[in-house]
Amino acid sequence: MIFDPYYMMFMIPGLLLGMYAQFKLSGTYNRYVRVGTGNGISGAEAAREILDRAGLSAMPINETPGHLTDHYDPMKKALFLSQENYHGRSLAAVGVAAHEAGHALQHKAAYMPLHLRMAMVPITNIATQATFFMLIAAMFLGMAGLVKIAVIAYGIIFLFQLITLPVEFDASSRAKKQLLSLGLVREGEEARGVSKVLSAAAMTYVAAMVTAALQFLYFVIRMRSSDRG
Repeated sequence: MIFDPYYMMFMIPGLLLGMYAQFKLSGTYNRYVRVGTGNGISGAEAAREILDRAGLSAMPINETPGHLTDHYDPMKKALFLSQENYHGRSLAAVGVAAHEAGHALQHKAAYMPLHLRMAMVPITNIATQATFFMLIAAMFLGMAGLVKIAVIAYGIIFLFQLITLPVEFDASSRAKKQLLSLGLVREGEEARGVSKVLSAAAMTYVAAMVTAALQFLYFVIRMRSSDRG
């Protein structure tokens, strides 16, 4: 599989899109991390304001190590912000923090795609681990007998990435609405800056979905080819 030129034809577009998405996110984030908010609010303070106004004042906001490791944990019902976004008083920090708060608002509103994604996490983890073991097996045994398993595993991963898209786009939409309605960012340049950061971040999820779709399609074609053979 790893030496199959046909496989590389499917993987290269996703790889290039992923590289572009990461480059775009890095460039956009680095640009707006140097642009301060007009009111001097930090990422943690913006997230706290959004959560409090939504009746989630008991939800903790924790600092977590790493770069852009920000996330909402639905099991712990807590926000985790990277140091630069927790303390940062930039448009980038506020936008990312508000996005994670948007996930908390989704959880409170019982947003269906979020719950579907949560339900898929265990089986997606298993599928991801299965692809690793299939790669090792293919190196020594070839792909015979593994193609159907690969179709199932990559199909699960693709479905998970597909469900992730509306979750992430909706969280960004909620974030931008909350930031404006609560007066945490100003209309005009500040709002556009936040929107650019969140759009660049969303592109990474699009790239992940496209890559998963191409992997799934490759193994479906391989399966059909082996069945005809």
